[in-house]
Amino acid sequence: MQAVNSLSEKTRHYLDLEDKYGAHNYHPLPVVLSKGSGVYVWDVDDKRYYDFLSGYSAVNHGHCHPRIIDVFVQQAQQLTLTSRAFHNNILGEYEEYITRFFGYEKVLPMNTGVEAVETGIKLARRWGYEVKGVPANRAKIIVCDQNFHGRTVSVISFSSDDSSKRDFGPFTPGFEAIPYNDIPALELALQDKNVVAFLVEPIQGEAGVVVPDEGYLSRAAAICKEANVLLIADEIQTGLARTGKMLACDHEGVRPDILLLGKALSGGTMPVSAVLADNEIMMTIKPGDHGSTYGGNPLACKVAITALQVLVDEQMAENSRIQGAHFRKELTAINSPYISIVRGKGLFNAIVIDRPNKDAAWEICLAMKDNGLLAKPTHGDRIRFAPPLTITRPQINECVGIIKTSLERF
Repeated sequence: MQAVNSLSEKTRHYLDLEDKYGAHNYHPLPVVLSKGSGVYVWDVDDKRYYDFLSGYSAVNHGHCHPRIIDVFVQQAQQLTLTSRAFHNNILGEYEEYITRFFGYEKVLPMNTGVEAVETGIKLARRWGYEVKGVPANRAKIIVCDQNFHGRTVSVISFSSDDSSKRDFGPFTPGFEAIPYNDIPALELALQDKNVVAFLVEPIQGEAGVVVPDEGYLSRAAAICKEANVLLIADEIQTGLARTGKMLACDHEGVRPDILLLGKALSGGTMPVSAVLADNEIMMTIKPGDHGSTYGGNPLACKVAITALQVLVDEQMAENSRIQGAHFRKELTAINSPYISIVRGKGLFNAIVIDRPNKDAAWEICLAMKDNGLLAKPTHGDRIRFAPPLTITRPQINECVGIIKTSLERF
């Protein structure tokens, strides 16, 4: 970790507060941010950085997008929460907007991404029992190795990450993991008539932006349809223009049976998630079966409408596609011995660090921080690069220069 004596007094103060009073469930870079605008963030010492994490793709629109913030403030001054015990005048408007936007018959609004995942799991199981006719308590959901869908007990039950599971058992049954990007393995798994769904990330983000072979998603969708199994796409991190299309599934023309959204659905202002499906699936849930105090609150609904519209109006998916391709080209051109792989789609990218030092990726991220760019390693040897989708070509070029300079330090 960066030497404490190289940090400012202000930074040390805030780090000490968190260390003393907060749970130690994260290992952040030693930087304390206090302001953000567009592709930039500033620390407490007013040093400016490029944000190449974007809140794990929650800040696709850039920090504090003026249209989103204006709507947020206006609605916050009028009505923020009613709970679902009563109707509010924004929820129906939002439900109509988002279902038409993505082409589904119904939406179930929630808050966090993992709540959307849990909701998708419950919907698939209920559909399996009431529609498909699976025997009671026998429903199975197929997932992929190296997945990341959140950290609730049910979700970590099918995680491949030992650190997320150690001493948290017993775990929830009903899941079977198969290799990612492996159609024969999926075909074999779907021979079990008790399988109700296949839950998959179109691109595995936490695993290091692992992009499957072209045609994998479309073939998986076809296999699921043939087997009368629901395809659940976790687009919480890959969706909303991040990969160069509105959804990563759009690259192969795939329409999931259950679509999970979150993160950038609020433009990075508050937790907002959504589960979209058609009536045959969604209407298996009846009053009292599922819900959330904050799910569908008027503030979230108003902000989400604006966030989606801004993506379209500012052509962020197109910019993601163009700038992402340029970024990968320039990263490859660095030709660094430290980079063994450059991969990604749109502005969802990663490099794999080829060094025996297990802390190399972390040390490179510290060097990039010193040079004005913030990114975070994952799984030890991978660094994700996911800037806001408003980034320009000159800014991309400047950031590639920062990355190159930081690599040269080693």
